[in-house]
Amino acid sequence: VQLQASGGGLVQPGGSLRLSCAVSGSGFGTAVMGWYRQAPGKQREWVAVINSGGSTNYVDSVKGRFTISRDNAKNTMYLQMNSLKPEDTAVYYCSAGRYLGDYWGQGTQVTVSS
Repeated sequence: VQLQASGGGLVQPGGSLRLSCAVSGSGFGTAVMGWYRQAPGKQREWVAVINSGGSTNYVDSVKGRFTISRDNAKNTMYLQMNSLKPEDTAVYYCSAGRYLGDYWGQGTQVTVSS
């Protein structure tokens, strides 16, 4: 199983970005998937999760601003990020598997700055 994250970039505060995580390999439809992020000098933190049934959960700091989704036909997971804040600046990682953390993608940098 391989995960490929993309969609990061530089955006002004209040702006939006959509991250994608393409998954190769079998079992996508039954996998739990999620996003983590790691800011400079900080530990990696969990951001959002979506299970095979489409149930979602978020860290409190992004609730109401971020939306996680998945397209099983395309083997792809997304993270729509709106109303971005400077404190959202981090390298974002996608993860998937029977449990989160089984497999990881490479990170994609998100920078929120004016």
